[in-house]
Parts: sequence; C-alpha cells; structure tokens
Amino acid sequence: MATTAQIPEGGTILDTFRRTFPTVPIDEAKGNAISTTEFLEAAEALTTMFDLLGSVAFSPVKKDMMGNIEKIRKRQLAAPLESETLQDLVRNELKTKSHTATEGLLWLVRGLEFTCLALSQNLANPTHELSDSFRNAYGDTLKPHHSFLVKPIFSAAMSACPYRTDFYAKVGSDDAKVREELTVYLAALEKIVKILKDFLNSKEAKW
Repeated sequence: MATTAQIPEGGTILDTFRRTFPTVPIDEAKGNAISTTEFLEAAEALTTMFDLLGSVAFSPVKKDMMGNIEKIRKRQLAAPLESETLQDLVRNELKTKSHTATEGLLWLVRGLEFTCLALSQNLANPTHELSDSFRNAYGDTLKPHHSFLVKPIFSAAMSACPYRTDFYAKVGSDDAKVREELTVYLAALEKIVKILKDFLNSKEAKW
C-alpha cells in the first residue's frame, strides 16, 4: 500500500510516523542517554521515507537499515533491563564479549546520518535535485565504509531519485508546512546522530 495514501488532509508524511525523532527522549543528566525503544520506533518510521524515493532502487538502503534495527532490538529483548538506553545497551553487550547490536547501531547511525544530510542539504538548496543531494551525502557518510561490491548498489539508488517536485508533493501538499516540519525533524535527527557518533567513537564503545 502506498505510504502517501495514509497522509491526512493538509498533513505531511511525518503525521503517519509512529514516532518522530523530536519525540525521542534524551536524558541530558545521564550523558545524553537516548531511550532505546523510542529511538528504534523513530528509525523504523524513517525507513518509510525511502518508499517515496523509489521502493525498488532504495530497497537495499531500507533493507540495510531495517536489518540493523533488528539487531539492536534483538539485544534489547534479550536483556531489557540492561538496554533501556542505547548507550547502556552497548556497554552491557560489550561486557558479554559480543558486539552484534553495537555494530548494528554503528551502521544504523551511518545510514541515518546519510539520510539526514541528504534531506537537509536538499531543503537548504532549492535548486538541487535529490539525486545530487543524496550522492553528495553518500560520499560524505556511507561510501568510505562500503566495499566495492556494495558501492554500485547504493550509487544506483542515488541515480534513481525522483525529481524534487515529485518527492516533496508526496511528502505533503502544503509546501511551507512540509519545509517547516522537515526542518524540525531533521534538526532533532542531526542532534541524535551527533550524540551517538561521539559515543560510538569513544573508548567505551569499542570492541
């Protein structure tokens, strides 16, 4: 079923999301601890954005992100009390000499950063087509970490982006509202990505 069919009159695609990043709890008193359940819900909801970009070309991107979400959720279900925040989930998993969920989070954050950067650049540059913004973002985020086998798959997705006018029309019918809501959403996502990147680059998150 098309995602656009679920958008309420005068709303945006964000209204269809079960959870958005601005509503993910961040506990600043505990070192910017990010709530695991809400984060995973928001990340899962974001992947529906790829359906608007072209479900066939972007299916590997969506599948990759969903696979990493599943790795984190599996660890959370196995040790719920030790996984209430993403940082605690990582610390406690690494104590068991395993790093499946931690590595999943690393790749998920890279995927989120890629999406955030691409859409933020596109919003900031009204003359840029999506393919340009996504290609630039890919080069700055995921590409340096991808093997020569994976790079062509993702590059094909960049080339298959729809025209920006078609994409934003699917995001919502009110252009000003789309821009306003996406700006708030992406700012919250950018903040979470930075917190998690800094944590994953720290000694306590290494395996």
